[in-house]
Amino acid sequence: MSLKYHTHHYLPHLESFYARPEFSEFHAHFAARIADRANPKRHGDLPKWQGFIDALPKATPSQITLNNDTILIGKREDITQTQAQQLHSALRALSPWRKGPYDLFGTIIDTEWRSDWKWQRVTPHISDLSNRRVLDVGCGTGYHCWRMLGDGADYVLGIDPSMRFAMQYNAVQKYAQDRRFDFLPIGIEDMPESLSPFDTVFSMGVLYHRRNPINHLIELYGLLRNGGEIVLETLIVDHANDGILTPSDRYAQMRNVWSITTVEKTVHLLEKAGFRNPHCVDQNITSLDEQRRTEWMNFHSLNEFLDPHDHSKTIEGYPAPKRGIFIAQKPT
Repeated sequence: MSLKYHTHHYLPHLESFYARPEFSEFHAHFAARIADRANPKRHGDLPKWQGFIDALPKATPSQITLNNDTILIGKREDITQTQAQQLHSALRALSPWRKGPYDLFGTIIDTEWRSDWKWQRVTPHISDLSNRRVLDVGCGTGYHCWRMLGDGADYVLGIDPSMRFAMQYNAVQKYAQDRRFDFLPIGIEDMPESLSPFDTVFSMGVLYHRRNPINHLIELYGLLRNGGEIVLETLIVDHANDGILTPSDRYAQMRNVWSITTVEKTVHLLEKAGFRNPHCVDQNITSLDEQRRTEWMNFHSLNEFLDPHDHSKTIEGYPAPKRGIFIAQKPT
């Protein structure tokens, strides 16, 4: 009973996940890890967040659009003024919202990150997602997962250990009701080693948070079918000793940045992990317009993380955030 409660109370739509044949032999594995991650004893705010989900008004969207920069679910005229106020209040209570933007029945969630800008940089370079099974590692609220569906993916699994992100996903999914996208509150280390059903695996904004980056790439490799594609987006630097910048403490005020690699080093690590034809398709310096404070994320953001006198450096003196996108394939 306890396992079922933790698995389904805070993540109420997992029946569709367990019904998928590619996961059938791993039910016990996933159930145990999901129950551990979603245990209210580990997340004191979970009951409060669930209360905000429960406070969302019942409504049926007349329109759902997943292939625009803003994920659109419902129109303002689909709900009453009272419902609009209830919706806005409950969604704001789930702040901070970091990845988006979303438009739910006329309530526009202006997230910290303009995640659509990253998607615009990614999509020209990846294989057509039509009819593909996709995994998004470190998916956040799931913004990019919705965009993957909008670009034709057959099924998307997003994983992220943050329960706040899981609850924000629940808020959107309450209205989208799209069983082609499942969210699991787990990390890549919780995925079964012998599971490899995915045609495309995304890892965006994760590699530099891993203590051992080559291990992360090997884990991604193992989740791909033969001939599948990895889409890796990560912080990069132009120059570093041995191709790796290792911050001594914080980087842009983040404590959990373990290593930032050059383009050449990243390509080398992908090759070492077994991928073929790894190459960098985009480099971009993060701007103050792409990552910023908003009413939906009113804590410090990039502007406070940079040297106030020289925005080419972080507040700690490292090169300012620059991100690279890499594409590679698993051999057939």
